[in-house]
Amino acid sequence: MTTAPGAWRTRPQELTGSIAPVVTPFTAEGVVDHVSLAGLVDWQISQGSDGISIGGSTGEPSAQTIDERADAIRTVIRAAEGRVPVVPGTGSAKLSETIELTGAAHDAGVDAALVITPYYARPTQEALYVWYKTVAEEYPDLPIIAYNVPSRTAVGIAPETVGRLFRDVPNFVGIKETTKDFEHFSRTIHAAGRDLLVWSGIELLCLPLLTLGGTGFVSATANIAPAATKQMYTAYREGRLDDALDIHYGLHPLVDLLFVETNPAPVKWVLEQRGLIASSYVRPPLITPTDAGLVTIRALLAEGEQYLSPVPEKATAATTGGN
Repeated sequence: MTTAPGAWRTRPQELTGSIAPVVTPFTAEGVVDHVSLAGLVDWQISQGSDGISIGGSTGEPSAQTIDERADAIRTVIRAAEGRVPVVPGTGSAKLSETIELTGAAHDAGVDAALVITPYYARPTQEALYVWYKTVAEEYPDLPIIAYNVPSRTAVGIAPETVGRLFRDVPNFVGIKETTKDFEHFSRTIHAAGRDLLVWSGIELLCLPLLTLGGTGFVSATANIAPAATKQMYTAYREGRLDDALDIHYGLHPLVDLLFVETNPAPVKWVLEQRGLIASSYVRPPLITPTDAGLVTIRALLAEGEQYLSPVPEKATAATTGGN
């Protein structure tokens, strides 16, 4: 079923399941590759992903200009064609840039905006409250989702701050939690109430979060195993816990692969090898995987191969030199 862009804005509670945080493909010369990006979106939807996100950590946002990020969001919107919701990352370390990019995403027709905690400055909890309230009030018809990833930002948003925002700001609807402190998940939901929408950004906590009332996940694993990631969610929701656990543990090698070196360098290498993007280029300060890293990546890829999603025939032909 297709809908108009932005159709999920009035029903954010339907932003469930596996939302794939896709990479931002670049050409070998380092220019954003919109053709590969559109192809990734179409492939993700064909493999069952419930939504598309771009501009999170896996999308290398800090290495791009605001205009580049806005153009990539527009490409995703066009490629999705209303088949699934689009929930891009629109945050920056600067408030003016965050508001500008969120506005561009709003105008493009996204369904919600994922706003990272402002990195490097290490604001207080009161400052974080003001930050999110300010962004949300600029676009009151757009659902705002906090993106908590303290390993990258050097600041975490406390459960009590999330609860306060959820109570005070009508369009602050949830949070993507990327912390390995599983107790934090529970305390956040407890502080805000079980109507808060919570997605896991930690791959091996995606399934456990559902038991606490989580909404779904925004997992980098979906870049190479979108069907399996979605199937894990579906199996749990249908009460097939053993099936969900089989997938959870089966995905371990692919999860480990993602972080052999800094994400998204390993996953981009895999996507290029499988013909899904034209180049594995990552922008500085990242580099493509080292020779030592590739040894481990190849071994893990072989171990988790059965959980990889199939690629289009034309993509396979492109990597093998076929017609």
